[in-house]
Amino acid sequence: MSPGSKKLFNIIILGVSFMFIFTAFQTCGNIAQTVITNLNNTDFHGSGYTSMAIIYGVFSASNLISPSVVAIVGPQLSMVVSGIFYSLYIAVFIQPATWTFYTASVFIGIAAAVLWTAQGNCLTVNSDENTIGRNSGVFWALLQSSLFFGNLYIYFAWQGKTHISESDRRTVFIALTVISLVGTVLFFLIRKQEDTKAPGEEDSANEILGDSSSAQDKMMRAVAAFKKSIKLSFTKEILLLSVTTAYTGLELTFFSGVYGTCIGAVNRFGSEEKSLIGLSGIFNGVGEILGGGVFGLLSKNNRFGRNPVVMLGIVVHFLAFYLIFFNMPNDAPIAPMEGTDDVAYMIPSKEVAIFCSFLLGLGDSCFNTQLLSILGFLYAEDSAPAFAIFKFVQSICAAVAYFYSNYFLLQWQLLIMVVVGFFGTITFFTVEWKAAAALAARGSDYSSI
Repeated sequence: MSPGSKKLFNIIILGVSFMFIFTAFQTCGNIAQTVITNLNNTDFHGSGYTSMAIIYGVFSASNLISPSVVAIVGPQLSMVVSGIFYSLYIAVFIQPATWTFYTASVFIGIAAAVLWTAQGNCLTVNSDENTIGRNSGVFWALLQSSLFFGNLYIYFAWQGKTHISESDRRTVFIALTVISLVGTVLFFLIRKQEDTKAPGEEDSANEILGDSSSAQDKMMRAVAAFKKSIKLSFTKEILLLSVTTAYTGLELTFFSGVYGTCIGAVNRFGSEEKSLIGLSGIFNGVGEILGGGVFGLLSKNNRFGRNPVVMLGIVVHFLAFYLIFFNMPNDAPIAPMEGTDDVAYMIPSKEVAIFCSFLLGLGDSCFNTQLLSILGFLYAEDSAPAFAIFKFVQSICAAVAYFYSNYFLLQWQLLIMVVVGFFGTITFFTVEWKAAAALAARGSDYSSI
């Protein structure tokens, strides 16, 4: 197998592994609050929103040390161990208890930071400036396929149900735990790069190899990775991209946790309200897959760079927010177990609700594929620290959003995303224009990024 084919193979395995793990985890996040509000066990007092706030809060803090962990352990083993913790968190829902639920939330926050830092490192090392756009799109499309499979099961299994029984809950979460473990095992198929790099590429090769060296060398790499993270955090490009990243954290919370809960709380949807949560996740996944696949395949022929894709993303999201504002009751995110009978500015429409799920997924893929692409392009030599900062900002904003989702009405959540999304788009444009100018100065073809 040629070096180029081996790298593409690694990207595909990386994407398929994440697809399995996040088939389990994203389905879990989509239905968690609905499942919890249907628990008969009065000893359980957990909240799905609070759990996610803990996960993303710990996630953000752990991103400060995750580059050091990846430098010591190596990206492959880091992803395997992290995948095990994802599986343990999902397994908690089989027989939930408040203390195990929140304890698992802390551990998965740490694991998520290590997992995503290792993923960014693996993606960058198996790409170059000519393939980073394609590989980002391929990975994103495979990852977001996870939204399709798990939610398809939820749609059919919960058809006609207005209450989620203990048997329903256990069946779903046992299956999701097994799926997550399968994805974890697949990480072992990622092939190590042979030492055929040019001298200037030696460090990147060693990153993915995770080769054995003395404890002192590993500690030095860990300290160096931490220092790079701190230094990169205060560069102009990272600070500007942090606004865009903050928006992806807010809308991540909304489409992956809040919007499904809103749909499940609308009593006017009748006996389909719970199964519509699954259908919403499916169309969200369709939007993600379409965006990731199209933008990945077209990246080689895109002479205008990343800005048009991000512009499409913000327009699509603003349209979705407008329709959601008119279609969904204002108290839907915080409705009790009985749901809500309120009406917004139109009679709640299932078709509009599901169409908005598609738009949310499509817009999210626009932002995330281009952020992955520009980070891999700008920081090819410092991939682990750069992706750690990206996840730090994204996760801390997601944590804040999950926290206020316990209290804020729908209109205020939408307004926050509109404001941050507007400024995040402008800051992304600024960084992209600078990247294009630097590329032109080097005499490279802008369409290659």
